[in-house]
Amino acid sequence: MSEVLMSSIKMHVRFHECDPLQIVWHGNYFKYFEEGREDFCKKHGISYLDAKRNGFATPIVKTTCEHKLPLKYGDEFEVETNFINSDAAKLIFKYKIISSGKLICTGETTQVFLDKNSELVLTNPPFFLDWKKKMGLI
Repeated sequence: MSEVLMSSIKMHVRFHECDPLQIVWHGNYFKYFEEGREDFCKKHGISYLDAKRNGFATPIVKTTCEHKLPLKYGDEFEVETNFINSDAAKLIFKYKIISSGKLICTGETTQVFLDKNSELVLTNPPFFLDWKKKMGLI
């Protein structure tokens, strides 16, 4: 369970992401995490569409975000996304947002697998196990 896969994406703060004080509204950090997940999935060959094609949905059941410093309009930043390997039937991602060498925030999301009937799946789906094998995680 110690193996970790990672990706990193560079972004910049857009005007519509800011509040009247021109700092990023706190809810937008979860959108940045989503961008990080999408980038991770693209780079590592697993996506929400793979889950859907195999008859599964992967809703988020837990999110955390710890703010250290604010981002402001025009700031450039990087979202580092780490996949945390687990024996459980879950997708766990940890995030760091960094700007100008400073840690802006950290976060984590947990997703589970639901079958076609929206029932929780407690064992890893075959397509997910195949991906983990391909990535050297099992």
